[in-house]
Amino acid sequence: MLDPIFAGVLLVLPGCAAATELRSYTVIDDAIPQSLTGTAGDATRGRALVVERSSTCILCHNGPFPEQKFQGDLAPDLSGSGSRWSEGQLRLRLVDASRLNAETIMPSYYRVDGLTRVGTLWRGKPILSAEQIEDIVAYLASLRE
Repeated sequence: MLDPIFAGVLLVLPGCAAATELRSYTVIDDAIPQSLTGTAGDATRGRALVVERSSTCILCHNGPFPEQKFQGDLAPDLSGSGSRWSEGQLRLRLVDASRLNAETIMPSYYRVDGLTRVGTLWRGKPILSAEQIEDIVAYLASLRE
């Protein structure tokens, strides 16, 4: 039986219930060119994930989210993401930004190996599912201005 507090935490963390088996992908240069799911994500769901505080995106990033107070300023503005990076480049940044910058503070949202400071709830599990990654990629790719 799950502790009620632990069960509540599972409900609010977006990727905690995600499958622990990662789908394979190939990194080419600075991108993961192929979808993790084999299909395009849903930009509407992606936007909801980006502005959801438990996903942590807007804790560090800001962007075209006028309804959201207290957006971050530690990381690049997400406005115009689709003009600056391809879908594959966005995907790699979400899956494992440390491949591009070993000193990044951005979490590896779809990586479980080689991590050293991982909370008990996250050990052996990705923060986001492959579907959630693709939804966020679809949303960020749609941001052209």
